[in-house]
Amino acid sequence: MAAQAAAEMSERVVHVVGSTEMQAGLAVMVGCETGRGAAENAAAMEVLLQSVATGSVAVATRDDAEGRFVAGEAVGYVGDQLVAWGDPATTLGAVADQLSRGAELISIFAGSGAPLSSAEVEGIVGDQVELELHDGGQPSRWWLLSAE
Repeated sequence: MAAQAAAEMSERVVHVVGSTEMQAGLAVMVGCETGRGAAENAAAMEVLLQSVATGSVAVATRDDAEGRFVAGEAVGYVGDQLVAWGDPATTLGAVADQLSRGAELISIFAGSGAPLSSAEVEGIVGDQVELELHDGGQPSRWWLLSAE
């Protein structure tokens, strides 16, 4: 909503591609080409967005009401679905495994305070898909993932 409001106030031609996850938005930016107009780029990005799956791993800030995890443990999501919890390595592995099914590339953005090194993350993901690691620096999630 904020992006749409900003686009409406802009003096330039702006098209908003409706991504709900930052990592998906970054993944589809590869569809932009300087030789195309804004509408064409937005349309290309919308098509690419349909083929991107997202996930994340964060630290639980409180105990789960259903008793699955406690504050301080890792919680992992694919989309908005909770799929794994426990120690960071196992949780990241479960999220990456689900996202890698049918994907060629996984991009992982490490947040500030992520408890595993890049080498450990590479070892968890393995060579099942191409992996791109980035320092995202986000404060609220240990890792943001996108799969294409």
